[in-house]
Amino acid sequence: MTDRTSTRFAGASAEALRNAGAYLAEFNAPALRLGVTGLSRAGKTVFIAALVQNLIEGGRLPFFKPYAEGRITRAYLEPQPDDAIPRFDIEAHLACLTAASPAWPDSTSRISQLRVTLEFTPTARMRQMMGRLFGQQKLHIDIVDYPGEWLLDLALLDQSYAAWSSEAIARARQPHRATAAAAWLARLSALAPDGAADEAIARAAAVEFTAYLQAARGGGVVATLGPGRFLLPGDLAGSPLLTFVPLDLPSDPQIARTSLAGMMERRFESYKREVVRPFFARHFGRLDRQIVLVDALAAIDAGPAAIEDLTAALTAAFNAFRPGANALTARIFAPRIDRILFAATKADHLPRSSHDRLEAALALVTERAIARARFAGAEVKTLALAALRATREAEVRQGSDLLSCIAGIPLPGERIDGRVFDGKQEAVIFPGDLPDDPAAALLHGRGADVRNVKFRPPRIAAAGTQIETPAWPHIRLDRALDFLIGDRLA
Repeated sequence: MTDRTSTRFAGASAEALRNAGAYLAEFNAPALRLGVTGLSRAGKTVFIAALVQNLIEGGRLPFFKPYAEGRITRAYLEPQPDDAIPRFDIEAHLACLTAASPAWPDSTSRISQLRVTLEFTPTARMRQMMGRLFGQQKLHIDIVDYPGEWLLDLALLDQSYAAWSSEAIARARQPHRATAAAAWLARLSALAPDGAADEAIARAAAVEFTAYLQAARGGGVVATLGPGRFLLPGDLAGSPLLTFVPLDLPSDPQIARTSLAGMMERRFESYKREVVRPFFARHFGRLDRQIVLVDALAAIDAGPAAIEDLTAALTAAFNAFRPGANALTARIFAPRIDRILFAATKADHLPRSSHDRLEAALALVTERAIARARFAGAEVKTLALAALRATREAEVRQGSDLLSCIAGIPLPGERIDGRVFDGKQEAVIFPGDLPDDPAAALLHGRGADVRNVKFRPPRIAAAGTQIETPAWPHIRLDRALDFLIGDRLA
C-alpha cells in the first residue's frame, strides 16, 4: 500500500468514525444538515432569514404539512454544533428586513451556520407503530450557508491544470465576454508558459484575471466563472493560492517545474488541495439535504449565452455532489445528499400565470444534474419561489384586455420607462409572460419591456410600534420546507 493510499484510507476511516459517533449521538435528538447555496444574487440570505422567521415567529405555511397539522409545538434557535464555523447573523439580517426603511441584507461572502431546533409531535401512525418511544420529539436543523461562487470550485476537483486552462481561455474568448475579457486576453497573449517562474508576473496576471472574472459577473448577469475564491477571497486575499491563471498551452504540454506554467500548475493543485477538498470534506460532504437557489430570470433576460453558461456551471458543479439514498450504512460511512431542491428565486417578479413556466425553465436548465441525482437514488424537485415576497398581483385594463401585472416599490435609482424612482413610490409593472414552452423562454428570453427591476423589501413591521410582526409574505416557501424537512417530522 502506497503512502498516499494509506493517508487517504486513514482519512476516510477517521471521517467514518466521526460520522458513526455523530449518528449514534443523534438517536435522542437527530440533526439534519441543510446546505443552502446559489450563484450570486440568488437570495440565499433572505431565504434563510425567511425560513427561520416563519418557523419561530409563525407564518402562513399551509403546504408545510407538519406545521399545517399543528404538530410543530415549538421552534427556537440553539448554539450551533461546529465551533469553528462563523454563526449566521440572523439578528442583523432580520433587523435589515424589518426596519422602518427595510433593506435587503448583505450577500453571503463566507460559510456560516445556524441551528434551529423543532419540537414536534409525530404522526398518529408513527406513534401507533412505535408506542411510547415516540412521544414529543426534537429535530435539529443545522443550516449551512455558503457562497455559490464556492460551488463552482467543485468542478475543479477532477480537472487537470491543462484542461482547466483550455476551458477557461475558451470561455474568455466567447463573443459575449469580449468586453469583460479584453484586458485579460491582452495580458494572456504576453505570457510565455515556458518562461521562467516570476512572482511579479504571476501577481500581475492574477490581478488582471480576477478583474475579468469580476467584470464578467457585472450588469446583473449570473456569475458562472471561477475559481470561486478569486471572487470572494475571504482570508485568502493576497495568498499565493490565488495567484495562478490559465495559460495558452499546447495540446499535450510538457510542463517544466521551473517554468511559469510549472508555477501555475503547482498553485492550481495547491488550491484544490488546500481550499476545495477541505471545504468538500468538512462541510459539503456532510450535508443531508441541499437547496440550490438560482436567479433564472437574470439568466433568461441576459439571453441564450447566459443560459448556456448557467447550465454548464450547475452541471459541472453537480458532478461533485454525493447524491443518493441515505441507508444506515451509507449515513455512517459515506453520507449522501438524499434530497435536492433547485429553486428559481424572485418568482414575485412575474405574475402568477408564469410561475409554473419559470419552474419548467429551471427544470430544463438542470435536467442533466437532475437525471444523475435520480439515477443515484436521490429525490430531486424544482420549484419557483420567493422566500420574502416584495410585490403583489395587480391587473391593468388595456382596451378590452386585462393585463396581469405586479406592483411593488422599486429601489432608489431604478429606472422604468424613463422615470427614476426614489424608493418610496409604488410602481405597477407589466413584466410580460414566459412562453408555455420552456425551451422558447431559454432560447429567446421572456420578451418583457421592463427587465430586472429591483424592488424594495415589503414593509412588514411599523416603526416605533409594539404591534405583533405580521406573517411574512412568500411564494411556495412552505412547499420548499415540506420537501426539504417534512419527512423528518413524520
